[in-house]
Amino acid sequence: MRATETQSQLGRFVILTFLALPAWAAQFEGRAVDVAGAPIANASVSAFAGSSTKTTRTDADGHFALALDPGRYVLRVADDAHEIVEEVSVIDGMTPHDFVLQTVVRDTITVRAPDGYVVPNITSATKTATPLRDVPQSVTVVTRRLMQDQVMTSVGDVVRYVPGVMLHQGENNRDQVIMRGNSSSADFFVDGVRDDVQYYRDLYNLERVEALKGPNAMIFGRGGAGGVINRVTKEAGFTPLRELWLQGGAWNDRRVSADLDQPLNDKLALRLNGVYQKSDSFRKGVELERQGIAPSLTFLPSDRTKVTFGYEYFHDGRGADRGISSYAGKPADVPIETYYGNPDDSRVRATVHLASASIDHSIGTLSIRNHTQFGDYDRFYQNYVPGAVSVDKSRVSISAYNNATQRQNLFNQTDLTWNLGRHTLLAGTELGRQATDNFRNTGFFNTTATSISAPYLNPIVTTPVTYRQSATDANNHLIATVAAAYAQDQFAVSPHLQLVAGLRFDRFDLDYHNNRNGDDLSRADNLVSPRLGIVVKPTEALSLYSNYSISYLPGSGDQFSSLTTITEQLKPEQFTNYELGAKWDASSSFSLTTAVYRLDRTNTRSTDPNDPTRIVQTGGQRTNGFEFGVNGRVTNRWSIAGGYSWQDAFVASATATARAGATVAQVPHHTFSLWNNYDLTSRLSTALGIVARTNMFAAIDNTVTLPGYTELDAAAFYRVTDTVRLQMNVENLLDTTYYKNADSNTNISPGAPRGVRVAVLTRF
Repeated sequence: MRATETQSQLGRFVILTFLALPAWAAQFEGRAVDVAGAPIANASVSAFAGSSTKTTRTDADGHFALALDPGRYVLRVADDAHEIVEEVSVIDGMTPHDFVLQTVVRDTITVRAPDGYVVPNITSATKTATPLRDVPQSVTVVTRRLMQDQVMTSVGDVVRYVPGVMLHQGENNRDQVIMRGNSSSADFFVDGVRDDVQYYRDLYNLERVEALKGPNAMIFGRGGAGGVINRVTKEAGFTPLRELWLQGGAWNDRRVSADLDQPLNDKLALRLNGVYQKSDSFRKGVELERQGIAPSLTFLPSDRTKVTFGYEYFHDGRGADRGISSYAGKPADVPIETYYGNPDDSRVRATVHLASASIDHSIGTLSIRNHTQFGDYDRFYQNYVPGAVSVDKSRVSISAYNNATQRQNLFNQTDLTWNLGRHTLLAGTELGRQATDNFRNTGFFNTTATSISAPYLNPIVTTPVTYRQSATDANNHLIATVAAAYAQDQFAVSPHLQLVAGLRFDRFDLDYHNNRNGDDLSRADNLVSPRLGIVVKPTEALSLYSNYSISYLPGSGDQFSSLTTITEQLKPEQFTNYELGAKWDASSSFSLTTAVYRLDRTNTRSTDPNDPTRIVQTGGQRTNGFEFGVNGRVTNRWSIAGGYSWQDAFVASATATARAGATVAQVPHHTFSLWNNYDLTSRLSTALGIVARTNMFAAIDNTVTLPGYTELDAAAFYRVTDTVRLQMNVENLLDTTYYKNADSNTNISPGAPRGVRVAVLTRF
């Protein structure tokens, strides 16, 4: 009853706020002149903030005007013979001033947004270009520069230095993260659109990765309980770029990627990104091979319209590896390279096709954006699963199965944004359809037994395995459809007070057909997700905020891989988040953030520690937490990224599988990370990183502990010329033995030993 009343009150608040007439955006004006002071007519004017771009042209007197949200932008003013590029800060009440354009040779100019660890503005959190410090939510952004400095290639690499986010094993066949005590393999997005199939993603075509923490249903829809991971892709632009990355190192790691961006004329630009990687692993018999290509096209039919097209083909194939077992409450004391099962019969593959088209158009103070994305996913894995160790520690049980998933996603989002002075109003819709086929087989050793016993110290299995369906294996077809509408107001009450209020309604329908027996089941959910944020600004550079938000997850789960007569009746899980925080831009290139929060989850489900394929409800869960983050350039020579988090995630109400007070799996109380990059000279830099966490439990029964650890990373960079950089990265510098994550008590992943990688980055 209280939740309903709260939602009703928030709804009335949003409606009343929309009726107010003050405004939010600032009118940014200027005049383009040459070195002699003469006006430059018909010059293009572009303001860049993250992935957002506003454009116009100068009039006959060189004047121009852009409606921009307060914040920092990279401004480019240019014609065929002149150009100026500079960073500007937009605030209310600005006085127009002249921009003096210099004479240039057009084909030698390369213009990019600031290349560092800090992103001043993002659009994903509010669907509007908003200064990151004014987003009433904890957000960590990992930039392309940081990815290159740390030789990141995967989502798992990214989250190592994101406070409050843990990497789940995901059965070692997919990306899976734990955010604020909530594990998900589906809360992944690309350019704000759902990309929820279970597979390993690459970073080769990204500008940045954003971790938006806390429930995010107002913007992203269902799920997003503890947060979401949003990948922002590279977009074709109108300044040339040619970049080649070569990498090699430990365990036969070989990787090459390229980024080519070329304007074809002043209205059409083409960009092409590609990657190929082939590597072994410190784990016996485990390897990977992946390739991807991602072209994009940008077309500017007018000064007020931008059309973009994107496509990605990506294939990832690797050996399946479920890690090691446990004994006496700890990871098994076997060499970390020990493999369980038959590596020659274990494999994971995913083939992904993603196509997108966007139209951005402005009419006065109204901006219209329509974005469509189609995804085709084909995924398969076949693996051997470590089980329990015998009492005398001489044998370990092993089972096997395979699983195939095919899914097609189609989403369309339409956003209308009005800049009305101190108000920025947003109204939008999202329509989506997801068609999924699931098929699973159980492995039978010698065609009869579903498990086999192997020696504890050498659990390699070569016994022939036949894969066929057991009585409970999945063979189904599901159709999920969503129709959503949302509205939001960003209201600058005064220079020192801002409000962000929004409400979203989702109609989520799931139709399930069991191919084995012909059963048809269905479920429909109406989900109302509010968000209210308050931002107090004692100064322009400092924001103090509070945030309240709610998200839901329907009873079919985040992958809706099955529906039963039981889950058909379950109420959606509800996630309610309360957060207080502060963000301070100590300079234009250095920021500090902190947040304290409480996240309550009701109708919670978790993995049964005795059967990883079975989901159980645990009634209620609570996570209390504190985060502190640092990011950017402390001095002209020293850059850092990282932070600290404290989390207390526990079962709030007892069930048959978890006692009240039980600690949520894989949520350590303390985590700490800090990456330091220091310029010794204008050409030579060094870096040192530290990643540490305290003990955590492998599963919700709290019987197996993964010990805490501290790991050091190091790097050195040498700029040979202005266009060539060499670097060497040493991971796990002290060769620490540690166990990074798990999927259950008997599926535990050891961390990699010391490894060296070298890379060459060249721009031409």
